[in-house]
Amino acid sequence: MKTLEEVKNAYRPSIRPIEWLGDRLRILDQSRLPFETTFIDLRTVDEVAEAIRSMKVRGAPAIGITAAYGMAIALVEHETTSMEEALRVLKDAYRKLAATRPTAVNLFWALDRVMDVARSVSGSGEVGSLRGAVEAEARKIFEEELEAEISMGLHGISLIQRGDSIMTQCNAGGLATGTGLGTALAPIKLAKFMGMDVQVIIPETRPWLQGARLTAYEMAVEGIRSVLITDTAVGLVMYEGMVDMVMVGADRILLDGHVFNKIGTYKQAVIARELGIPFYVLAPTSTIDVKSAVQDVRIEERDPDEVRYVKGSGGRTLITLPDVAVYNPVFDVTPPKYVTAVITERGIAYQPLDRNIPRLLGR
Repeated sequence: MKTLEEVKNAYRPSIRPIEWLGDRLRILDQSRLPFETTFIDLRTVDEVAEAIRSMKVRGAPAIGITAAYGMAIALVEHETTSMEEALRVLKDAYRKLAATRPTAVNLFWALDRVMDVARSVSGSGEVGSLRGAVEAEARKIFEEELEAEISMGLHGISLIQRGDSIMTQCNAGGLATGTGLGTALAPIKLAKFMGMDVQVIIPETRPWLQGARLTAYEMAVEGIRSVLITDTAVGLVMYEGMVDMVMVGADRILLDGHVFNKIGTYKQAVIARELGIPFYVLAPTSTIDVKSAVQDVRIEERDPDEVRYVKGSGGRTLITLPDVAVYNPVFDVTPPKYVTAVITERGIAYQPLDRNIPRLLGR
């Protein structure tokens, strides 16, 4: 088995979804995939916030990285001359960015890290040092995420056998994390990198079709075998023995083991447990929310038209009555008992999760 440093030095992701260019952030517009590969340069905080809100960038770690660089952009956009004014600009950027996606804990974690660094250097009186510190912290968040994903991949690969068929959900690859590697897809990509043949089962993930549009795209780019299925086929595919394990990402994991992830995850977990299929959640420790109880977390709901319409290469097509009532939650919550283990960069937490997740964090 290769070490973290060996993989970091040798593995080159095929996709670069986020790139800092010194005065702006270049992102791959995920809303246009897989039909168009389009990059956008973000130069203002409002543009960064809109890119997150409109899901041009999505996935909890990628949102956190993008928001961190959004704070750096705030200081480029507003050429402040006093430390007091610079901190005011950062606080305003924090407010705008924090309002974009309420469920992904990485967003707030990254914004808080940048603000903590900003406050720590604010006593120097040098606005230039503040700008440098904010940019350096955003870059550090990116580098830490990449190293965490490599570590997660190496932990996850220990659970995979040659020829395994792995079901995932939504897109927990390099597009979702901004690094090009991913969380739930990290073991799969590293398995390919190390010469292990595996297959991925990809539910389409309505209504935004992140599985069909994004995960299928990543697997094609990486040359990894995959099979796309409808969301409604998940149970049958598992029942027929086509799945050896499930690996999903997470937008938030509570200290007791509750997992908030893309809608449809709970269903997969329940069916997997019923059929004796291991169900693994992969996420960096930054995704673990050590403060909230399950009833405290607000599940984000999005525009009903995302369900009323289906998006294709030719635009949107209405698939139901235009005024039908719609409930469109983005995430669901999976109770701890359905999770075989949580895999992080620090190791694997098996059951009981309410004891072993805190141990993993050294609490």
